[in-house]
Parts: sequence; C-alpha cells; structure tokens
Amino acid sequence: MKKVICSLLLLMSSLAFSQSTSYTIEGLLKSKNDTTFLESATIHLEKIKDSSVVSYTISDANGKFKLEGKTFDKELRLVVSYVGYTSYTQNIVFDKTSFQLGTILLKPNDNVLDEVVIRSRAPITIKKDTLEFNVKSFKTKKDATVEDLLKKLPGVEVDDEGRITVNGKSVNKILVNGKPFFGNDPTITTKNLSKEIIEKVQVTDTKTKAQAFAGEKGDDQNKTINLTIKEENNKGVFGRVAAGKGTEDLYEFAGIVNMFNNDRRISFLGGGNNINSPGFSFGEIRDMFGGGNSISVSSSGAFSIDGLSFGSGSGITTSNNFGGTYADKFGKGFDVNGDYFYAGTETETQSIRDRETILPDGSSFFTKSNSRGSNENRNHRANMDLDIEIDSTFLINIRPSFVQNRRESLNNQFEESSDNGNNLINSSTSTNFSESTANNFSNNLDITKRLNDKGSFIKFGLDNQIDKTETNTRFNSDVQIFGTTPSQELRNQISDQEVTFNSLRTNISYRYPIISKKFFIDFKYSFRKDKRVSERNTYDIDPVTSQQTFNTDLSTDFTFDNVRSTPSIDLTYRRKKWSTSFEIGHVSRTLENRDVLRPIQSLKRDFNAIELNGNFNYRFSPKSSMYSGYRLSNTPPQLNQLQPFTDVSNPLNIVTGNPALKPANNSRIYMGFNNFNFQKGTGFYSYLSANFTDNQVVSKTTIDDNLIRNTTYENVNGNYRYFLSATYSKSLKLDTIRKIKLRVGMSTNKNKSVNFYNDVKYNSINTAVSPNVGFTFTWKDAFEISPRYTLSFSKTDFDLDQFTNQNFTRHTLRIRTRTFAPKKLEWRNNITLQYNPNVADGFQKTAWFWNSTLAYSILKDKGTLSLKAFDLLNQNTNARRRATANYIEDSESIVLKQYFMLSFSWKFNTLGTKKKKYGGDIFIF
Repeated sequence: MKKVICSLLLLMSSLAFSQSTSYTIEGLLKSKNDTTFLESATIHLEKIKDSSVVSYTISDANGKFKLEGKTFDKELRLVVSYVGYTSYTQNIVFDKTSFQLGTILLKPNDNVLDEVVIRSRAPITIKKDTLEFNVKSFKTKKDATVEDLLKKLPGVEVDDEGRITVNGKSVNKILVNGKPFFGNDPTITTKNLSKEIIEKVQVTDTKTKAQAFAGEKGDDQNKTINLTIKEENNKGVFGRVAAGKGTEDLYEFAGIVNMFNNDRRISFLGGGNNINSPGFSFGEIRDMFGGGNSISVSSSGAFSIDGLSFGSGSGITTSNNFGGTYADKFGKGFDVNGDYFYAGTETETQSIRDRETILPDGSSFFTKSNSRGSNENRNHRANMDLDIEIDSTFLINIRPSFVQNRRESLNNQFEESSDNGNNLINSSTSTNFSESTANNFSNNLDITKRLNDKGSFIKFGLDNQIDKTETNTRFNSDVQIFGTTPSQELRNQISDQEVTFNSLRTNISYRYPIISKKFFIDFKYSFRKDKRVSERNTYDIDPVTSQQTFNTDLSTDFTFDNVRSTPSIDLTYRRKKWSTSFEIGHVSRTLENRDVLRPIQSLKRDFNAIELNGNFNYRFSPKSSMYSGYRLSNTPPQLNQLQPFTDVSNPLNIVTGNPALKPANNSRIYMGFNNFNFQKGTGFYSYLSANFTDNQVVSKTTIDDNLIRNTTYENVNGNYRYFLSATYSKSLKLDTIRKIKLRVGMSTNKNKSVNFYNDVKYNSINTAVSPNVGFTFTWKDAFEISPRYTLSFSKTDFDLDQFTNQNFTRHTLRIRTRTFAPKKLEWRNNITLQYNPNVADGFQKTAWFWNSTLAYSILKDKGTLSLKAFDLLNQNTNARRRATANYIEDSESIVLKQYFMLSFSWKFNTLGTKKKKYGGDIFIF
C-alpha cells in the first residue's frame, strides 16, 4: 500500500515542470456616456482558435480588474462584457509579462430591442441576484455530464457524494428550464443529463414558488441551480441501462429513460441489487443515480438517501426500486409536476456491543449484548405539484403527497450486566416480531396575490396531514435478576396498536410597503392544531392454556392535542448591498392529554412565549459577503416526556413522564463570511453559531441494586453549544493543462450539558476539534488525485470527581484517484484508512478500505464495461466507539465483505441536433 501511495505522489510531482508564460493584465472600466465605474463586468481571455476560456475575472466597485495566470499560447483574445453594453475585444500578444490597458470605455447598446434575444459570449454574467454561466465557455471531456460541467465553474464545488456548493453555500435544488427534473433529487439531474444539451447555468437564492412570485427574499444560505436547455435539444429520448454480476452470487441492475418533448418531460428509473446500494455500488452508483439531497455512506458500504436507508449502517441488504416523474404545461398558466417512487428492502443484521456505565459514586457496571434480526420494508411515495397562474398577479400552488410503508421485523437479543467484580447482576433474552402499515397523506396549498408594483401582496397557506399506523407485535422475554433477592419475569404477549395523527396548519400574511421595494412591514398570523390518538391493546398469553388476558399496565388509550396560535410582525429593509429584517411573535400554546384507561392521569397545560427572528446580510462585492442572525424559538416537551404514564414495556428500564415540564426556549446567534476571488482562485468560508437553551428537557435516571433503571424527565438551565467552521481553498493553475487545488479546513464545537444520574445533577463539557487538509491535482483529462486527511479529537470534562474525563482521537486518510489513459479506459480508486486508537481490545482499530473500478468505453462510447472491486484489501469493518456523559460503548456488526463484479452499461440519446437559426437573434461581441 505504501508503494502505491508513493507512486501516485511521484507521478504528480513529475508533471510539475513545463514551459509557460506568466502574465498580468490590468485595466479600468467606465461607461462612455457618463464615465461611471462599471462594477461586476466580466473580463476573460479566450483562445483565438476555438474561443475556449483561459482566464476570467470580474471588475470591482471602482471598475478595476486584474487578470493573472500562465499560458502556453503566444496570443489570446481579451473580451470585456457588461449587460446592456457593447462588448470590447482586443488581441493580446504575450511578448511581455505585464499589460496596463488603462481606461476602457464601454458604449451602451442603444439598439437592443425587447422582442429579440441577446446572447452574450461572456463566461460569467451577474444579473441582480442571479449568477449566470455560459456553458460554451467551459470545455469538458467528451460525453460529459452536468456534474462534470459544474466542476469546471468558478466557485462551484462538487464533493465525492455529489453534494454541490456555490461560493460555500449548499445547493439544495436543481431545476431544468425552471422545473424539477426528477422529483427534488439534485444528483439524479447532475449525473444523468448531458452537458451538451445545456445552454446556461443560472444560480440564485433558493425560494419557494410563493416567495418567488411575491418578490420576497429567499433562503440566502442555500442556492438553486437552473439549467436552461438549448431549444434544439429539448425534444427526444435519452437514458442508460446497466447490469452486473459478481462473486458470492452478488448482482445489480438499473436503468433510467427520459423523454423530452418541449414542456412535457417523462422519466422512469428502476434497479435492484444485493450489495447495500439503492442503485449501483461504488464506481457506478454516482454515475447512475447519484444520490439525494442528503446522502451518507458508512464504512460498511451502506447508503442512506433522503432518509431512505439501504443497509441501515450495518447488515446485508437486498433492494429493489423503481419510479417515474412527469412534468407538463397545459395551456397558459397551468403547470403540473408529479413523481412516484417505490423502494423495497430486505436486511439481515447482527451486532455485538460492550458498554461500561459510570455511576456518580465512581463505580461502574458492564453490559454485554448481541442481537440478530431481519427487516423487510415496502415503501410507496407519490407527490404532485400544481401551479395555477390565474393572471400575472395571482398564483395558486397545490402540493399533495402520499406515502405508504409496510414493514415486518424480527429481532432476537441477549443482554447481561455485571459489576466491577464480574458478578452477574441481571440478564434478559427477548424475541420480538412485528408487522406494521403506515399511511400518510399531506397537502399544501399556497395562494399568493400581488396587490401592486411596489411590493405589496397577500398570501394564504393551508397545510394538512393525516397519518395512520397499525402495528401487530408478538413478544417473548425472560428477565432474570440475580444477587440476594433473585427473581424472574417471563413475558409471552401480543399487542395491536393504532396511532392516528391529524394536523392542520394555516397562515396568512399581508405586506405593506412603507418605501416602495425597499422598506416593508408584514402582518402575519399562523395557527396549528395537532391531534394524536394512540390505542394499544396488550394481552398476556398463558403458556399452558393459550388464554389471553388484557394487560392494563402495557396498554394505552389516549388523545393528545397540541394547539398553537402565533400573531407576528416582520419589518424588512433592503438596500443594494445590504438587507435586514426583524420579526416578533407571541406564541399561545395549549397541550392536552386525555387518558381513557387512566382518567386521573389526564392533563391540560397552557403556555405563552415570545419568539424572535432577525437577520442582517451585507455584500461587500460580487466576491464577498457576510450574513448574521438571531432566533428565539419555543419547543414543547414530547408526549412521552409529558404524560404521567409509567411505561413498563422494558422491565430493565421503567419510564414515567413528568406533567410539570415546561417548553424549552432556545436562543441561537449565528454569522458567516464568504469570499471567493474568481481571478486568484481563492475561496474562504466561515461560520460561527452559539445556542443557549433554558428549560431543556433531559432524562433523569436512577439505578437500583439490581441495575433496573427508573427514568423520568426534568427541565434544566445552562445548556449551550458553540460551533465554528472555516475552509480555505486555493487553485493554482500551473499552466493550461495542469492545476492544483489546495483545501484546508477546521471545525470545532463546545457543548455544555446538564444531566442527572441517580438523582445527582452534574455538568459535562465536550470539546471537539476536527482539522482537515487535502488537495486535488489534475493533469488535463488524463489524471487526477485527491488525498485528504482528517483528525478528529474529542475531550469530555465532568464536574463530578467520580467521573473520569474522556479523550478520544480518530484519524482518517482518504485518497481518490481518476486516470483517463489510454483514451477509452478509466480507472478510479477510493482508498480510506481509519485508525481508532481508543477502541477497546478485541475490536479492530486500524482498517484500510479500498474500492477500485476499471471502466472501458465501447460501441462508440455508448457502452461501458466495468470491473469493480469492493474492499480490495478485505479489511472492511464498522467497529465504533461512542462516549456519552455516563457510558462508553464499543460496537461492531456484520458488514458487506470483499467482492468483485463485472458490469455492462449502455447509454442512448436521440435528442435533436437541429441547425441553429440566427434570424431574430443578436450576438453581442
């Protein structure tokens, strides 16, 4: 392994020497009419032969610009572009290294007509709050995807799981011609759309449709990317199908087909495998389906996408899934989007756990457990999005959704606890089998009416949710207590449970402009009513006669209501470079629990609170900005925490609610700073937040001599959390074919938790620091290497002498390589080293995890043969250590082991390639 790493590093360093010319080009931009400085104009150098972009920058607030770089070319063309002005061009002959161009006067384009299309050659255009990239200006490899394109754009980062950031801010939505491509999954879009059909990439702040229609400010911490398709490429069929067979009877298959017909788009996808993947495994999963808004990959090889787990972090999973999406426009002002997705999984699990629980008196007890189980899930999900634009000032948006989940699970578990002298105190053996069906329907309605062109509007929203879950359980257990007063409790029970949840939420807001389009006051009112009904009937079964007896202690029949109303006022002020808003609201909340089986435990509580929300944003320049805010929110206790019901379903942990609990008040302060210099290729992103919570609800547990836990809940004050993260990146363009991108980052947090243990109140302070460093070296389209090292350090201090302070360290080294030589061969490697020096003896501390893929293009690059190796070194493990205030736990479970797989995939594309028509279009040069 060391030889492999050294060889890769030597290859990188051997490519670092070549002949190139360094240059610096400076100038000043003004309007020819009134000599005002032109801010945010685009200045770029392009090759004379094919107009490909070599370097680019944006003018500052004083109209100044500076281009720096290296090139092999002897002559390049300089192009200056600004919206509404005629572009300026000049050829630069590199017979020197420094060029002072002085003042460049741009002439306003007075001949622009409203009815013609203006096409600019500028690689980057800034239009108010929209950043626009011209796709033609960014060269990629043949048959590149949208993701390959995004990686070429300045300020855009795409990580290994397909997550996208623009100037440090996350992209949480990707649209195609203003509409979702496949539901709301960005990476399905980026992995499967070809770059060649895209004309422009537009980046804006994320907004709901109602916010965009009303002209409201969106979510400035998240970005939306809109891909505009060339007119001639908006009709046809394209997609991909693939299948693979591996060792140990492993397999995978998947396919996606897309049919575009102008406004109508229809897509289907499907797949199946038994390798813990929702589609394809390492090397192909990202090429096929990508992932989702939230994707995680565990060391076991399991995936979790948008909350849908494939492997649940451990175990072996077989999955099958398929779905479709439909988008169309019917007449004027009626748009429809719909999608359906089915996911079925079968998972086998097995795990062992060793836990040391620390008591306030300094003593400890030890618990060993092992479990084995199987889970089967069948999930159906359907969504629809309807836009009805009555006229240019009136929009109705309707979003119904339905989800059904059927689950069967079987779990066998053994657990035993002993004291410091290894004397057995208690043990339990249990078997649990359950079947459940859950149905969920929700609908969101937004009605927006713009009242005038000064920014005034009225909005009305109505959301409802109806959930119903039915569960049947068969449970057997044997709990034994040893010591001076031994006892045994046997359970043989069945239960049926039905839980219904109904929620109604409504809100209305009216905006009055104090100063047109600058200063607004919003009057808002929101109301929410949640009603949960839970009925569980538990029966004890006589082992001899099989007679069933109703068990009152393990049965429930209650109704829980949570009613909240909030009037509020919001002030918003906007300027060109900065904006601020402040909202204050009064929360009136009623919590009521009605217990049919135990009427004496019914309760009703009223709460009142103030909620605040304010923010301030400032844009220093097109390259840098800062944001800050404060939020005071109110969170009620959970039902199980509040209701005065004693839950004895676990004989070793008896839980009782506390009806005297109060809602928690959380104060959050945050601020961030982003700076990206297009010309220098530098990026700096930082974020700082502080959270303070009063009346935090925490568990209060006592343990008797037989290690039986009795748990209730209590409010505490003094909990806080500080978080700081910062990332710096620097792109070094060695010449026109080689570049290095360096990344240095760090995150740190400090948490204070107030807790109880055996009626002893104590504080724990956890401090965690995680620095990381890495770089990516790219040599044209032939080779890329990305090593990254992360150190995670955690320290926990207790204010009780009986508790021992804890220190944990974890090292992670990841090396990714991509080789594209010879021409049709691609070789990818993903090598991860994990070292956990604090894991207990008997658990694996060090593990190398190496996945490798060889892919060869055939059939005129439409087909691909792939040979994949999962866990090439056969060291896969998911051994983990978890530490909390009162226990340390080591765990390990079965994971997917080494396999090899041969796959074949085929792409097809019939999108039109009509010749361009230039009539009616004006090209600005």
